[in-house]
Amino acid sequence: MALPPPDPQFVLRGTGASVHTLHFSCGGQEPAVPTLFSGSENGLIHVWNLKTHRVDTALDGHGRKSVYCLETMGSKDRLFSQGRDQRICLWDLAEGRASVMDSVFTENVGFCRCSLLKVAQGRWLVAMAAKALEEVQVLELPSKTSVCTLKPEVGAKLGMPMCLKLWQLNGGLQPLLLAGYEDGSVVLWNLSMGKALSQLVCHQEPVMSLDFDSEKTKGISGSSEKVLSIWSLNEQQNLQVYKTHTLVNAGISDITIRPDKKILATAGWDHRIRIFGWKKMKPLAVLDYHTATVHCVSFSDHKNPSERLLAAGSKDHRISIWSIYTQT
Repeated sequence: MALPPPDPQFVLRGTGASVHTLHFSCGGQEPAVPTLFSGSENGLIHVWNLKTHRVDTALDGHGRKSVYCLETMGSKDRLFSQGRDQRICLWDLAEGRASVMDSVFTENVGFCRCSLLKVAQGRWLVAMAAKALEEVQVLELPSKTSVCTLKPEVGAKLGMPMCLKLWQLNGGLQPLLLAGYEDGSVVLWNLSMGKALSQLVCHQEPVMSLDFDSEKTKGISGSSEKVLSIWSLNEQQNLQVYKTHTLVNAGISDITIRPDKKILATAGWDHRIRIFGWKKMKPLAVLDYHTATVHCVSFSDHKNPSERLLAAGSKDHRISIWSIYTQT
């Protein structure tokens, strides 16, 4: 008989608004108490202490406009945030500081989260939806120099980019970008050539979220429909549908594959978090705690499996923290 799904290990309250993005930073030291960053609809970024289950710091740099992307840049003292104020902020949190060191005006009014990729020590690429509706702009940070602007071919009618994922082939120096679009397509872009290598229509509706496993060159995407699409990249850099998985209820806000590539989590419009085995898409658990749409899911990057956590943020203003499938 299957075990009943667990309860959250604990719940974080106090954001005062819908939670749109989450990011763990374990800081590299083990056993570390990870820091969890959350971004809310009220424009605040909360830095949570997972020992006390309380907020250590609240950062206010987006003019009270929703924050929907957070990443750390090499250490938990360097934070990258993106908000509905059309700004990307780079924060310095060292020694108790809470200051914006630099910012980039994105000029894009959509909800597309940026994607960040470390390309060298102290050098990052960031992909973001551009001012022109169908375009994606790639900048280098911290210099803010433009790397390329990716424009679909004339007449392609992809619509707006909805989700982005920068990645590199293992050992490869050529950064690549996967972008999910409004028309349901996923497109693979070569940044150095500035052109599309492959396009695959995965969904009937806009692609809401995608994640990619560069080791297996296999990815997954979700939309407002009841279908998860699993696709792969062959040696000729062509995207092809590998399989699909039909859900009970429609609507996926976020998908994330755990760093060890064993399991993945989805955030559902039906208030539920679903866990799957990544190898065969075997459904493992349905986590039912939230009372409204789950907007985001994030795994901690602990090296030690027993310490790994999953966080989920919801429209119900709460963040649930789970310890599941940590023995693999």
